[in-house]
Amino acid sequence: MVQATALPRNEAGIEAAIGILKQRFGDRLQTGEAIREQHGHTTTWIINQMPDAVVFAESTEEVAGIVKTCAEHGVPVIPFGTGTSLEGHVNAPAGGISIDVTKMDKIIEVHAEDLDVVVQPGVTREQLNSYLRDQGLFFPIDPGANASLGGMAATRASGTNAVRYGTMKDNVISMEAVMADGTVIHTASRAKKSSAGYDLTRLMVGSEGTLGVITELTLRLQGIPEAIRSARCSFPTVDAACQAVMMTIQYGIPVARIELLDVLSVKAANQYSKLSLPETPLLLLEFHGSDAGVVEQTDMFGSIAEEFEGFDFEATSSAEERNKLWQARHDMYWASHSLRPGAKGLSTDVCVPISRLAECVGAASAKAEELGLLSPIVGHVGDGNFHALPLIDMDSEEEKAKADEFVAWLNELAISMGGTCTGEHGIGQGKRPYLEKELGEATRFMAAIKSALDPQNIMNPGKIVAD
Repeated sequence: MVQATALPRNEAGIEAAIGILKQRFGDRLQTGEAIREQHGHTTTWIINQMPDAVVFAESTEEVAGIVKTCAEHGVPVIPFGTGTSLEGHVNAPAGGISIDVTKMDKIIEVHAEDLDVVVQPGVTREQLNSYLRDQGLFFPIDPGANASLGGMAATRASGTNAVRYGTMKDNVISMEAVMADGTVIHTASRAKKSSAGYDLTRLMVGSEGTLGVITELTLRLQGIPEAIRSARCSFPTVDAACQAVMMTIQYGIPVARIELLDVLSVKAANQYSKLSLPETPLLLLEFHGSDAGVVEQTDMFGSIAEEFEGFDFEATSSAEERNKLWQARHDMYWASHSLRPGAKGLSTDVCVPISRLAECVGAASAKAEELGLLSPIVGHVGDGNFHALPLIDMDSEEEKAKADEFVAWLNELAISMGGTCTGEHGIGQGKRPYLEKELGEATRFMAAIKSALDPQNIMNPGKIVAD
């Protein structure tokens, strides 16, 4: 289990800030243990480090006021969206104030003709897409969880559609943010491109709350495709499935989604989602375009799959069948737990060049088996990103040690292959030991940026770079 390091606490400053904020926010400032624990972490196995208070902000002005008060008293600020992050991003290793933005959930303005939308950070991706549906538009980034859009930008999230539509860095046009001294900035205009100054938008995307608090986002939208067609195909081995993925990408087939489930994941999906898939490695795909185009793309993939001994190939344009298939994919975290009831899943991810994907996935499966770990693997394999989920008995020190060994080994393997220790989960606390191994001297310049923008180190301390 990751032992998150505690940082020095500013007891007097924390007490003073809570007193001031309590007068200002009344019942919207909470100090009960249960709510503080909830805002420490939810879905990770990293040790919970609770904030000292949680404030439910409702506007940019309120966020700016909270940050100014914390800056005046040297108190840490930890932004909180929905709590679905996986690497200890919302822990409070030095205590402090958690700013919960769930009440900042307004869709401010849709510019349908410009294919963009302005939202507050607490809007979730499902909420946004439900709102946009009758306008023929959608926001394509789909990490599975119903995460907040502010949190998705802060962690540079991606998901199943990334192979076609990119990640959050490709879909955030501009943002408003409150910086460490309480100053409110706008990083860019709504123009689709600009050569004006430093790209502060991209600096803030993926900064995990360590530079500022995101209070508004302008996001790129897409038109809902004329036709959507999903397909599934089983393969005799993971290697064969990955080879089919590589050829699909190399042939330039504009696949919107292409997901891998290994044997354990397929077994879990069958149990949890009441499916009857062959229990061999599986690819799930989705194609977007015209009626004729999606049929042509499906047929092209079918030919590739046949070359790699794919079988039980089925395609459908039925919305009901498509939704059933993708819901099963999105439920994989919980489905995997059905393989070992009572166990805790440690979700970790890496990303490698597609040419090394088959080798990396195969090695990960072999290493888990060598260590005696039950570890299903799924992946957004169209861009080389996959997830392993060792299922651990948390009362067994031996199993926890093996899980730590597996995660460390997998991160280092991905880095050695020219990949990254995280494709989409972010660094937070859990991946900090591997960032310098991946980027070397670049981390020193990241720390310099952090120090320049947040000289007191109050913005989500203990995350990404060394303190």
